[in-house]
Amino acid sequence: MKSAKVFKTAGLLAAMVLMVTVLYAQSGEAGITSATEKVKSYFAVGVNLVYAIGAIVGLVGAVKVYNKWSSGEPDTAKVASSWFGACIFLVVVATVLKGFFGV
Repeated sequence: MKSAKVFKTAGLLAAMVLMVTVLYAQSGEAGITSATEKVKSYFAVGVNLVYAIGAIVGLVGAVKVYNKWSSGEPDTAKVASSWFGACIFLVVVATVLKGFFGV
C-alpha cells in the first residue's frame, strides 16, 4: 500500500517536471535562429584569429628563410615559397569562408 503511494507521488512529480519543461521550451525555428546568430558572432572572432595565426606563421617563416639565406643554403627559394604559400592560404581561406557565410 505504501509503495503504491510512493509510485503515485513520483509519477505526479515527473508529470509536473515534464509540464514545466514543455512550457519553457522554444520552438524549433527560434532555436535554429538563436544558434545561427551565436555562430555568426563567433565567426568574426574566428576569422580574426586565423588572420593572427597567419601573421605569426609569416613572421616565423621570414625568420627561418632569413636564417637559411644567411647560411647560404641552396633551397632558400623553395622554403620561402612554402612559407609564403602557407600565409596566403590562411588569408584566402578566412576571406572565402567569411564571404561564403555572409558575415
